[in-house]
Amino acid sequence: MKKIMYLFLFILLSAGLTSCEALLDDCKICRLNVYENGNLINSMQEAEYCGAELVTIQNTPPQTDGAITYIWECN
Repeated sequence: MKKIMYLFLFILLSAGLTSCEALLDDCKICRLNVYENGNLINSMQEAEYCGAELVTIQNTPPQTDGAITYIWECN
């Protein structure tokens, strides 16, 4: 019975620790801006990103397709 109780407590604590991960991560508000020849033509809706998703966005270089450039900007 004690083994089951310890196993249950271990699972409960493990789940609790992973649920706090978002609280410890840095979060930023980001949006994707679209430029044509250096002029802003569209700015997508802002959203909050945290953790690995934020790191991915911040490490995404500007992407250019012809005269159109897509740039992630975070505050």
